[in-house]
Amino acid sequence: MISVIIRNKNQDEALGFLLKNLTERYAEDIAEIIVIDNLSTDKSKQVSNTFGAKFVSIKEFSYGGSANFATQQASFPIVVMFSAHSYPVSHDFFKLIKNKFHENPNLAGLRCLHNPNDYRNFINNISAMEDPNKSGLIFSGSAFRKSVWEKHPFREDVATFEDKEWTVRVLKAGYDIDFVPSIFCYQIKRSKKQLFFRFKNDLVGNYQLWHEDISFFSASKGVVMSILRLVKSLFIDFWYIILRYLHSLKFMFNKPDKF
Repeated sequence: MISVIIRNKNQDEALGFLLKNLTERYAEDIAEIIVIDNLSTDKSKQVSNTFGAKFVSIKEFSYGGSANFATQQASFPIVVMFSAHSYPVSHDFFKLIKNKFHENPNLAGLRCLHNPNDYRNFINNISAMEDPNKSGLIFSGSAFRKSVWEKHPFREDVATFEDKEWTVRVLKAGYDIDFVPSIFCYQIKRSKKQLFFRFKNDLVGNYQLWHEDISFFSASKGVVMSILRLVKSLFIDFWYIILRYLHSLKFMFNKPDKF
């Protein structure tokens, strides 16, 4: 049986769509739905109650910590985790997941498909051992076995990429991680503040996991290239604004015949 865990913060509209999707299309495949909420101030709790989902609050958020807390709430052996702004698409999403775990008792986790990188690695049979970043778990639309998590919980001292770190660790422990052709959509618009928060964590996470260091030269180069891209983008946008204006004027004086 499957427990669905949803991590959420002030995403009541997206959460409502995800829960509607889960309860209307996949009710027979899911044993429970739990919303792990990071002190939302919107209507997330009311939305969860409307669809019969268990609503649990968490005060201190970290990526690994919230994943561990969420998994502790799950009552069933297979855990599927979503962010509130993601949702399953394929009709057999959960059935494919259950079949994969049934066929391979050594399977620790599954990565579902949501972007071109997933699909390329899936079609080209690039394993998580070869590419743990793009073929390993991603904690929005992935499934894992709770019994493996009980032996290997997620690390809470990594800034981010807790899913990738777990992937590397359980593979070394002898378990399998695989793709499953279960398709989901990941749809989010982040504010500049949210993007900066993500940048800070990714900077630390890339150093901790992949040993990607930052030098003064690379940081300065990043600033210069970002400014150049911004100037280029502004110039191109302005150019096409003028072209649209000129084309509109031309159209005013040279209209085609009406049908």
